[in-house]
Amino acid sequence: MQINLTINGTDVTREIEPRVLLVHFIRDDLRLTGTHWGCDTSNCGTCVVLMDGQPVKSCTVLAAMADGHAITTVEGLANGATLDPVQQGFMEEHGLQCGFCTPGMMLTARALLDHNPHPEPLEIREAISGQICRCTGYATIVRSIQWAAEHPMSAADTAEEEVRA
Repeated sequence: MQINLTINGTDVTREIEPRVLLVHFIRDDLRLTGTHWGCDTSNCGTCVVLMDGQPVKSCTVLAAMADGHAITTVEGLANGATLDPVQQGFMEEHGLQCGFCTPGMMLTARALLDHNPHPEPLEIREAISGQICRCTGYATIVRSIQWAAEHPMSAADTAEEEVRA
C-alpha cells in the first residue's frame, strides 16, 4: 500500500507492507535512526515520536496509520544549526547518560512544553512517566526540561535561523 506523510517537515510517499510498524518504517525505510526501538511491548517509551504534535509510541502505531499525518523525530527538533531548547537543556543539565531513552524523552518534553510552557516539576515527572530511563533517577532529566522551559527559542532566534538557511 502507498502512504503519504510528512516527516520532519519533508513530504514522503512510500510503498509499504500494511503490517509494518511506524518505528521500523522510520528506522529501516527512512534511515532516521534517532528513533530507538526498545522493549517491543510499548512499556519503555524509547520509540516516542510526535504525530501531529502529540507523543505516540511508534512501536504501537502501524506506518499505515500515519498516512496523512505529520511526524517529528528527534532529527527534526533542531532548527538548522540551532538546537531546540529541549536539546540544549539536556546538554546544559546533563539530562542524558547512555542516551538510549533520550530521543523519546526529548520528544515527550517538546510536546509537554508546547502544551504547557511553564510546567512544575511534578507535571514534568507526570509527562515523562511513560519513559523509562535505567541510568538516572530522573533528576537531571527534569532539570533539563525545566531549563528548556526557562529558555524558549525566541521568535527572533527562529527568524535569524531562517535568514541563515
